[in-house]
Amino acid sequence: MKKTYISNSSESVRMFKSGFMESLSKVPFYVPLIVYIPVIIWFIWKSLFSLNLSALTFSAYVTAGFAVWSFIEYFLHRFVFHFHPTSDWAKRIHFIFHGVHHDFPNDAGRLVMPPSASLPLASLFFLLFYVILGNMAFPLFCGFITGYLIYDMVHYALHHATFKSGFWKKLKKHHMLHHYSDDTKGYGVTSDFWDKIFRSDFIKK
Repeated sequence: MKKTYISNSSESVRMFKSGFMESLSKVPFYVPLIVYIPVIIWFIWKSLFSLNLSALTFSAYVTAGFAVWSFIEYFLHRFVFHFHPTSDWAKRIHFIFHGVHHDFPNDAGRLVMPPSASLPLASLFFLLFYVILGNMAFPLFCGFITGYLIYDMVHYALHHATFKSGFWKKLKKHHMLHHYSDDTKGYGVTSDFWDKIFRSDFIKK
Protein backbone atom coordinates (compact mmCIF):
# COMPACT_ATOMS: atom_id res chain seq x y z
CA MET A 1 0.00 0.00 0.00
CA LYS A 2 1.34 3.38 -1.02
CA LYS A 3 1.77 5.83 1.87
CA THR A 4 -0.26 8.98 1.26
CA TYR A 5 -0.49 12.46 2.75
CA ILE A 6 -3.60 13.09 4.86
CA SER A 7 -4.41 16.41 6.50
CA ASN A 8 -6.88 16.87 9.38
CA SER A 9 -7.52 20.46 8.33
CA SER A 10 -11.13 21.50 7.67
CA GLU A 11 -9.88 23.46 4.65
CA SER A 12 -8.08 22.11 1.59
CA VAL A 13 -5.61 23.74 -0.75
CA ARG A 14 -6.67 26.18 -3.44
CA MET A 15 -6.96 24.32 -6.74
CA PHE A 16 -7.51 27.11 -9.29
CA LYS A 17 -6.00 30.54 -9.81
CA SER A 18 -9.35 31.77 -11.09
CA GLY A 19 -11.69 32.75 -8.28
CA PHE A 20 -14.67 31.70 -10.39
CA MET A 21 -13.27 28.23 -11.06
CA GLU A 22 -12.32 27.84 -7.41
CA SER A 23 -15.87 28.72 -6.37
CA LEU A 24 -17.22 26.01 -8.69
CA SER A 25 -15.00 23.40 -7.02
CA LYS A 26 -16.54 23.84 -3.55
CA VAL A 27 -20.19 23.44 -2.69
CA PRO A 28 -22.30 23.14 0.51
CA PHE A 29 -23.73 19.67 1.07
CA TYR A 30 -27.35 20.79 0.51
CA VAL A 31 -26.82 22.12 -3.02
CA PRO A 32 -27.30 18.69 -4.72
CA LEU A 33 -30.66 18.45 -2.88
CA ILE A 34 -31.75 21.78 -4.33
CA VAL A 35 -30.60 20.79 -7.82
CA TYR A 36 -31.73 17.16 -8.06
CA ILE A 37 -34.94 16.86 -6.03
CA PRO A 38 -36.85 18.91 -8.68
CA VAL A 39 -35.20 16.74 -11.37
CA ILE A 40 -36.37 13.57 -9.63
CA ILE A 41 -39.91 14.95 -9.24
CA TRP A 42 -40.01 15.80 -12.95
CA PHE A 43 -38.85 12.31 -13.93
CA ILE A 44 -41.54 10.80 -11.68
CA TRP A 45 -44.17 12.98 -13.35
CA LYS A 46 -42.85 12.15 -16.81
CA SER A 47 -42.93 8.41 -16.10
CA LEU A 48 -46.33 8.18 -14.39
CA PHE A 49 -48.39 10.93 -15.99
CA SER A 50 -46.85 11.57 -19.40
CA LEU A 51 -45.76 8.05 -20.35
CA ASN A 52 -48.59 6.55 -18.23
CA LEU A 53 -46.46 3.73 -16.89
CA SER A 54 -48.06 1.40 -14.38
CA ALA A 55 -46.90 1.57 -10.78
CA LEU A 56 -45.39 -1.90 -11.14
CA THR A 57 -43.41 -1.01 -14.27
CA PHE A 58 -42.28 2.28 -12.76
CA SER A 59 -41.17 0.59 -9.53
CA ALA A 60 -39.27 -2.11 -11.41
CA TYR A 61 -37.30 0.38 -13.49
CA VAL A 62 -36.62 2.64 -10.49
CA THR A 63 -35.26 -0.36 -8.61
CA ALA A 64 -33.11 -1.24 -11.62
CA GLY A 65 -31.85 2.36 -11.65
CA PHE A 66 -30.83 2.05 -8.01
CA ALA A 67 -28.94 -1.14 -8.82
CA VAL A 68 -27.20 0.45 -11.81
CA TRP A 69 -26.15 3.43 -9.71
CA SER A 70 -24.84 1.14 -6.97
CA PHE A 71 -22.52 -0.56 -9.44
CA ILE A 72 -21.50 2.72 -11.12
CA GLU A 73 -20.65 4.19 -7.70
CA TYR A 74 -18.28 1.30 -7.03
CA PHE A 75 -16.85 1.18 -10.57
CA LEU A 76 -16.11 4.92 -10.80
CA HIS A 77 -14.57 5.04 -7.34
CA ARG A 78 -12.35 2.03 -7.88
CA PHE A 79 -11.31 2.27 -11.52
CA VAL A 80 -11.61 5.98 -12.34
CA PHE A 81 -11.09 7.95 -9.13
CA HIS A 82 -8.36 5.59 -7.93
CA PHE A 83 -6.59 5.26 -11.24
CA HIS A 84 -3.08 6.62 -10.75
CA PRO A 85 -1.84 8.33 -13.94
CA THR A 86 1.79 9.06 -14.76
CA SER A 87 1.64 12.25 -16.83
CA ASP A 88 1.56 15.60 -15.03
CA TRP A 89 -1.65 16.82 -16.67
CA ALA A 90 -3.46 13.58 -15.81
CA LYS A 91 -2.21 13.75 -12.22
CA ARG A 92 -3.63 17.29 -12.05
CA ILE A 93 -7.05 16.09 -13.25
CA HIS A 94 -6.96 13.16 -10.82
CA PHE A 95 -6.17 15.49 -7.93
CA ILE A 96 -9.05 17.82 -8.83
CA PHE A 97 -11.60 15.01 -9.07
CA HIS A 98 -10.59 12.84 -6.12
CA GLY A 99 -7.04 13.27 -4.88
CA VAL A 100 -7.84 16.46 -3.00
CA HIS A 101 -10.56 14.62 -1.08
CA HIS A 102 -8.12 11.96 0.08
CA ASP A 103 -5.52 14.55 1.07
CA PHE A 104 -8.10 16.73 2.88
CA PRO A 105 -10.98 14.42 3.83
CA ASN A 106 -12.41 16.87 6.40
CA ASP A 107 -13.04 19.71 3.95
CA ALA A 108 -16.84 19.93 4.03
CA GLY A 109 -16.86 21.97 0.83
CA ARG A 110 -15.45 19.11 -1.21
CA LEU A 111 -17.52 16.16 -0.01
CA VAL A 112 -20.38 16.34 -2.50
CA MET A 113 -19.89 16.64 -6.24
CA PRO A 114 -20.39 20.20 -7.54
CA PRO A 115 -23.25 20.55 -10.07
CA SER A 116 -20.66 21.89 -12.54
CA ALA A 117 -19.34 18.31 -12.69
CA SER A 118 -22.38 16.21 -11.78
CA LEU A 119 -24.84 17.76 -14.24
CA PRO A 120 -22.76 17.02 -17.37
CA LEU A 121 -22.12 13.46 -16.11
CA ALA A 122 -25.80 12.95 -15.31
CA SER A 123 -26.77 14.19 -18.77
CA LEU A 124 -24.35 11.76 -20.44
CA PHE A 125 -25.72 8.83 -18.42
CA PHE A 126 -29.30 9.75 -19.29
CA LEU A 127 -28.46 9.97 -23.00
CA LEU A 128 -26.80 6.56 -22.79
CA PHE A 129 -29.85 5.07 -21.07
CA TYR A 130 -32.18 6.71 -23.61
CA VAL A 131 -30.25 5.32 -26.57
CA ILE A 132 -30.50 1.83 -25.06
CA LEU A 133 -33.98 1.89 -23.49
CA GLY A 134 -35.94 4.65 -25.17
CA ASN A 135 -38.70 6.03 -22.93
CA MET A 136 -37.93 3.45 -20.23
CA ALA A 137 -34.84 5.55 -19.54
CA PHE A 138 -37.07 8.00 -17.65
CA PRO A 139 -38.04 5.72 -14.73
CA LEU A 140 -34.62 4.07 -14.77
CA PHE A 141 -32.89 7.44 -14.51
CA CYS A 142 -35.24 8.42 -11.70
CA GLY A 143 -33.85 5.56 -9.62
CA PHE A 144 -30.31 6.20 -10.85
CA ILE A 145 -30.23 9.87 -9.91
CA THR A 146 -31.97 9.19 -6.59
CA GLY A 147 -29.22 6.69 -5.83
CA TYR A 148 -26.63 9.33 -6.69
CA LEU A 149 -28.29 11.88 -4.41
CA ILE A 150 -28.37 9.38 -1.55
CA TYR A 151 -24.68 8.69 -2.19
CA ASP A 152 -23.78 12.38 -1.90
CA MET A 153 -25.72 12.79 1.36
CA VAL A 154 -24.37 9.55 2.85
CA HIS A 155 -20.81 10.48 1.93
CA TYR A 156 -21.15 13.82 3.68
CA ALA A 157 -22.68 12.18 6.76
CA LEU A 158 -19.95 9.55 6.99
CA HIS A 159 -17.37 12.31 7.31
CA HIS A 160 -19.28 14.71 9.56
CA ALA A 161 -21.83 12.76 11.60
CA THR A 162 -21.29 10.56 14.63
CA PHE A 163 -23.00 7.18 14.71
CA LYS A 164 -23.31 5.19 17.93
CA SER A 165 -24.24 1.74 16.67
CA GLY A 166 -25.76 -0.40 13.95
CA PHE A 167 -25.60 -0.14 10.19
CA TRP A 168 -24.38 3.47 10.01
CA LYS A 169 -21.51 2.92 12.43
CA LYS A 170 -20.41 -0.12 10.41
CA LEU A 171 -20.65 1.85 7.16
CA LYS A 172 -18.64 4.76 8.58
CA LYS A 173 -15.94 2.37 9.78
CA HIS A 174 -15.79 0.88 6.28
CA HIS A 175 -15.27 4.30 4.70
CA MET A 176 -12.80 5.55 7.31
CA LEU A 177 -10.68 2.43 6.78
CA HIS A 178 -10.59 3.34 3.09
CA HIS A 179 -9.31 6.83 3.95
CA TYR A 180 -6.99 6.15 6.85
CA SER A 181 -5.90 2.52 6.56
CA ASP A 182 -5.86 1.24 2.97
CA ASP A 183 -7.25 3.15 -0.01
CA THR A 184 -6.86 0.10 -2.26
CA LYS A 185 -9.89 -1.44 -0.54
CA GLY A 186 -13.35 -0.36 0.55
CA TYR A 187 -14.55 1.47 -2.56
CA GLY A 188 -18.24 1.23 -1.76
CA VAL A 189 -19.59 4.29 0.04
CA THR A 190 -23.31 3.62 0.48
CA SER A 191 -22.75 -0.13 0.78
CA ASP A 192 -19.97 -2.68 1.00
CA PHE A 193 -21.92 -5.07 -1.27
CA TRP A 194 -19.71 -4.72 -4.36
CA ASP A 195 -16.56 -4.81 -2.24
CA LYS A 196 -17.64 -8.26 -1.08
CA ILE A 197 -18.49 -9.36 -4.63
CA PHE A 198 -15.17 -8.17 -6.09
CA ARG A 199 -13.08 -9.04 -3.02
CA SER A 200 -11.97 -5.52 -2.23
CA ASP A 201 -13.46 -5.54 1.27
CA PHE A 202 -11.45 -5.19 4.46
CA ILE A 203 -10.81 -8.15 6.72
CA LYS A 204 -12.69 -6.81 9.73
CA LYS A 205 -12.22 -8.09 13.28
